[in-house]
Amino acid sequence: MTFSIQNIIPHIQAKIAGIADDFIIENISIDSRSLQNNAGTLFFALKGQNHDGHHYIAELIKKGVRFFVVEKVPENYVDKATFLAVQNTTKALQKTAKYYRNLFHFPIIGITGSNGKTIVKEWLNFLLSPDYSIVRNPKSYNSQVGVPLSIFGTNENHNLGIFEAGISQKNEMRNLENIIHPTIGVFTHLGIAHEEGFSSLEEKIVEKTRLFTSCEVVILPRNEVVEKHIKVPTFTWSLTDEKATVFGSIKTQENQKTVIQIHYQNNSFEVTIPFQDSIAVNNAMTCMATLLYLKIDTPIIQERLQKLYPVEIRLQAKKGINGCVLIDDSYSSDYQSLKIALDFLEQQKLHSKKTIILSDIFQGGLPIDKLYQKVALAIQNNNIDRIIVIGETISKYLSELPNVIAFGATIDFLKQFNTQSFQNETILIKGARSFNFDEIVVLLEEKKHETVLEINLDALTHNLNFYKSKLHSNTKIMVMVKAFGYGNGGFEIAKLLEHNSVDYLGVAFADEGIELRKAGITLPIMVLNPENSSFPAMIAYDLEPEIYSITGLQAFLQLTQQKNITSYPIHIKLDTGMHRLGFEANDMDTLISLLRNNNFVMVKSVFSHLSASDDTHFDDFTQLQFERFHLLSQKIINALDIQPIRHILNTSGIFNYAQEMQLEMVRLGIGLYGMGNSKAERNNLQNVSTLKSVISQIREVEEGESIGYSRKFMVNKSMKVATIPIGYADGIRRAWGNEKGYVVIKNQKASILGNICMDMLMVDVTSISCIAGDEVIIFGENPNITEIATVTETIPYEILTGISQRVKRVFYKN
Repeated sequence: MTFSIQNIIPHIQAKIAGIADDFIIENISIDSRSLQNNAGTLFFALKGQNHDGHHYIAELIKKGVRFFVVEKVPENYVDKATFLAVQNTTKALQKTAKYYRNLFHFPIIGITGSNGKTIVKEWLNFLLSPDYSIVRNPKSYNSQVGVPLSIFGTNENHNLGIFEAGISQKNEMRNLENIIHPTIGVFTHLGIAHEEGFSSLEEKIVEKTRLFTSCEVVILPRNEVVEKHIKVPTFTWSLTDEKATVFGSIKTQENQKTVIQIHYQNNSFEVTIPFQDSIAVNNAMTCMATLLYLKIDTPIIQERLQKLYPVEIRLQAKKGINGCVLIDDSYSSDYQSLKIALDFLEQQKLHSKKTIILSDIFQGGLPIDKLYQKVALAIQNNNIDRIIVIGETISKYLSELPNVIAFGATIDFLKQFNTQSFQNETILIKGARSFNFDEIVVLLEEKKHETVLEINLDALTHNLNFYKSKLHSNTKIMVMVKAFGYGNGGFEIAKLLEHNSVDYLGVAFADEGIELRKAGITLPIMVLNPENSSFPAMIAYDLEPEIYSITGLQAFLQLTQQKNITSYPIHIKLDTGMHRLGFEANDMDTLISLLRNNNFVMVKSVFSHLSASDDTHFDDFTQLQFERFHLLSQKIINALDIQPIRHILNTSGIFNYAQEMQLEMVRLGIGLYGMGNSKAERNNLQNVSTLKSVISQIREVEEGESIGYSRKFMVNKSMKVATIPIGYADGIRRAWGNEKGYVVIKNQKASILGNICMDMLMVDVTSISCIAGDEVIIFGENPNITEIATVTETIPYEILTGISQRVKRVFYKN
């Protein structure tokens, strides 16, 4: 990256405020939490519906950042930094990326479509990297912000770019086309993804094909509906239409391979693709057509296509052996994705000790010594305690760093592997596919289970930011992580929330809070249902009790007096109509008398709980609760002359009553996990949890036979039945069985047959082409938890919190 502040000022129409310095930009950042932020960083303070980067400028200045692009200059810091003031920081980021892109004049492949963008991008990178020095988006950085950040990875030694562009509504692609400005277009697939953002299929096609405005050609599966909207030449492929530029006919599909006879320009040849499923075959055909257009020799195409591999685009956090946490990124190794992985490591670290296992870096474009200087700096910025490098090149260039252990090859590491050398640490495993780091993951990971609950950390962050967007910037947020994070996971989610700077965590019982403290969580933690017997442990672990009764208050005061503790934070619960726990009006005099002139405790907050905030039909009662709370809390405030935090809103309360009732703090619960109590609320949330399993066995069952306990399902015609290793002991309610519920296999519904067993359930796969080992979706986007709750006559809370602890949790970030 070789451009300066002065270069971009005219392009982003910025006005300089503060210290009028110029500098060469080394790093572009939009995330205040990244440990890569330093004196060489230009920080764009992006403002969105759910976030505002301006809030973190003071924190960044303390870290050494001195250059900012802002919409509003913070007056208190004009003498400490250089500010480029613009009308819109997101537009300024895009314009900066456009300026930077135009410094380079090599071919750019621009990829869009409904599905398959990231896989085609990664496969093209693999297929073309022997011939080109390639820059591409890391992971799936294909958004209005992700594309600009990807462009900044370009340098003068690259000679091919491969960038994907993703949109979800009108008028987005023009921005991305201006930035990427591709010379070759690739359209992967036309499907239903993001259809809700467009009024018609045609409108969606028109918007997507805007990426190809300046292309010399567009490569795509033959599709007349799409082609009529493309105004430049096309290069098409098909497995059914001989009029396509490249025509293929499938010869055989067996042993997880597909052999295709290809016909192109009066020539014929065979290719072998190491997949049988139609989506992978189609993506491979798109890649092959691109190679043919680029005039790659046929024998090379044949050789490289058969080496294609499944692409894992997610960063996953997994439980490891001996109390470790693994960050699995074992399929790629380049500098851009290394920075992303290091940020994720910091976000998900459970232990203070951090280890990285890193292979040779395959980064086209940079001189090798400069590349490894940047790699070394990134690792040092993240304060990695132990650095294990594998590969001849990385061993040579990083050997001088402190705490480096070097191996020439993965096999050398595996020969010396000792399970006891990894204890209570967070381990980032990042390596190029050729290094087979998946073998290291197998050794370090806890025993694998066929059934897993996947937790999407990006969706959690989205949901948190949605509720934040309904609040004033100074309103505090307590997030409930009780009941093992509503069934999703305890410390992993707490760590994410700590990373996102929430103000408080809420748990039900002291032992939940103690586990979070043992896991290294330092946020204030409130215990909502403390037992008197747990008070000593709460004090030992710095947990703050909810006090809801005179006897509870007396017991806690007695303990603090015995321990000679002063000003210990407590939270006073008022009962305004829920009639579950809390002080009522007739308790006020006694409560105040116990607290007045008492220095053993400090009333940190006063709060209550709305009983019907999810149903606006009870608006009058909710307003009554709020009035009662105001009167009772004000009586305490006046009598004690204090200014505690007040809070009454829960998740639905934030959605329905934030305007008038948010006070100084709110409490976010089920909404964080993607569950809303109304359709309007759910439409703003993203699905967090996906429960997956696999097919254990498939059998043919003849007419007259029965399936499952008590012969609840009688077979009236021959059918194909799959057994799934998950049952009511894992949290699947029996009421979801007997054809009321279903699972999804190969994007098709499979009805649950008969009674759900303790550890298994059986489904009808008569019309589904599947085999043992295929993935099964128990719930997620479809079926979703709300649907299951409705059918089984319960609430989403019960479905989510009922998932057994024996089900493995996997946390991931796209």
